[in-house]
Amino acid sequence: MTEVIKKARRTGIEYKFNEYENLKALKDYVDSTYDQHYSQTKYQSTDFILDCGHGEGFCLGNVLKYVQRYGRKEGKNRADLLKVLHYALIALHVHDTDNSK
Repeated sequence: MTEVIKKARRTGIEYKFNEYENLKALKDYVDSTYDQHYSQTKYQSTDFILDCGHGEGFCLGNVLKYVQRYGRKEGKNRADLLKVLHYALIALHVHDTDNSK
């Protein structure tokens, strides 16, 4: 179990919507993307897109893509929802990076 989830559990908050387990599932999904064939080199294609200054649009475009795809391609595919969350996390990183200057 990750430290984030352990810390959340120590707060005594009783989440209603399976947040602990879903945070773990999201972390496991993100971790698995680093093992996939397109991430075996030092840089992922997303790194190049971010370096070109197109990170926000790329990430938010992918959020929209996977939101619209959910329920259409391969049915209500849980992986599409995990992709939405993953691209939202990357968008959050872009936001924080761009606004820390």
